[in-house]
Amino acid sequence: MNDTAAAANTPVKSMEEIVALCKRRGFVYPASEIYGGINGFWDYGPLGAQLKNNIRDHWWKRLVECPPLGPDGEPLQIVGLDSAIIQNPSTWVASGHVGGFNDPMQTCRQCKKLFRADHVGEMLAESEWMASLCEALGAATPEDSVLFDTVEPKISDWARKKGKKVAPGLALVRHTAATLAAVRAELGAAGTSPAVGLRGLVKLLASEQRLPDGPQLPCPNCGGDLTEPRQFNLMFESYVGAVKDDASKVYLRPETAQGIFLNYRNVLDTTRVKVPFGIAQVGKAFRNEVTPRNFVFRSREFEQMELEWFCRPDEAAQWYDFWKHERMQWWLSLGIDPANLRLREHEADELAHYSKMCVDIEYRYPFSAPGFGELEGIAHRGCYDLSRHQEHAKQRMEYFDPDRNERYVPSVIEPASGLTRGTLVLICEAFTPTPDRAGTKYLLKFKPRFAPIKAGIFPLIAKEGMPEVAQRLYMDLREQFTCQFDVKQSIGKRYARMDEVGTPYCFTIDGQTLVDQTVTVRERDTAAQQRLGIDAVKAFLHERLDA
Repeated sequence: MNDTAAAANTPVKSMEEIVALCKRRGFVYPASEIYGGINGFWDYGPLGAQLKNNIRDHWWKRLVECPPLGPDGEPLQIVGLDSAIIQNPSTWVASGHVGGFNDPMQTCRQCKKLFRADHVGEMLAESEWMASLCEALGAATPEDSVLFDTVEPKISDWARKKGKKVAPGLALVRHTAATLAAVRAELGAAGTSPAVGLRGLVKLLASEQRLPDGPQLPCPNCGGDLTEPRQFNLMFESYVGAVKDDASKVYLRPETAQGIFLNYRNVLDTTRVKVPFGIAQVGKAFRNEVTPRNFVFRSREFEQMELEWFCRPDEAAQWYDFWKHERMQWWLSLGIDPANLRLREHEADELAHYSKMCVDIEYRYPFSAPGFGELEGIAHRGCYDLSRHQEHAKQRMEYFDPDRNERYVPSVIEPASGLTRGTLVLICEAFTPTPDRAGTKYLLKFKPRFAPIKAGIFPLIAKEGMPEVAQRLYMDLREQFTCQFDVKQSIGKRYARMDEVGTPYCFTIDGQTLVDQTVTVRERDTAAQQRLGIDAVKAFLHERLDA
């Protein structure tokens, strides 16, 4: 099935409802919320932290503690690392981040907001004023075409009424008659059909005169004119020591990869690995994103799960193919629908300065549907990083291959994924509207092994000895499973709460338990119930959570 067909069969979930559920049930909170928050930063609540740790632990288990089998059927050699967030600033000079880690930025001349130039089109399509204009013109999306002669009166009416509130910076709103006259002249001079794409029309409605390089997209916030793009470095700066000067300037790492490259020789010297081998790391990274958005998808502080795979240069292409397949299979193992994942090879003009080849594993997020957004990148970095550090640090990064009696700088294949994005993906994937279920409008269908809470242990009522039996069962399970013991509210409300946080099984102690030592097992996805011996609960959970 192609992407278009798959999208047609996949209902779009509400990102607004997902964000609200995450806040209400303790998955993700706005950082510093009591002070009004801070854009691009998020705190993970009790359930969000547990979910994130479950994903992290699974990644570490499958890469470091029990690495995958290589093409020869033997386990790969992969070791772990935890490097410092702040490194010698020469690191980032050598890596190219000081000179080249930039994004093209544009500023609105009216509202003064700053935007990444390559995000303006996407943000414009999502903007309030663009949605308002589409509605006024009867267009479903900014990609639709309209008949200008037909919609001109509607455009004029929108500019005088709704446009003044939602797009005060738009040239059309500021100078309605002059702008419409300029648009008529432009379309006539160009000899275009009366039908014009709405996105192209908006460019004309944003400019009072034709610019030398043609009409430009307007500000997603207010509709105003944007400046020409200029470069903006994404690294956060800080200082070490008592004096703030250039000599004491350092950077918060924008990626975890460089800490691995800096320790490449240390790992070779202190372990028994030999090429090909990998070094894996999970940790925080920081990027001064100017337009963080889409919840935790693009934020300024985030966690990465990165592997640097060191291999012979003449074997790099084969390993690149190996890791593409291996990483896709890993994401599928988390319970993600294959229709919501795809591999997309980068075009030549998309490649980073260090990359020879790169492929993204992309997910169909609710905010990108029916399209996809990045989840993980698998890059063929060649020998760029080790060679640069060899040059700048004056330290040999060559590897001596005893089997071939030769020296070379290894090539590197880098599967780099976002742990915070992975957490978002599992929440989006699990989010399931349940309009026909009593007590809750949603449930989270996590694969059981990744659910933050594995089991709810409930006495049916808080008397007649039921709480004591439930407490004993909870104490027996808690050292092996993340469980929740709860005696408050009706059993229906407790079930609904467990559904909303994704708990796969609930065990209820009732009157029959006191007679025959059986409990009611309720399954999250279907709400089906069955009886089970209380002494079989532990084996029941092991069987289903290990799947």
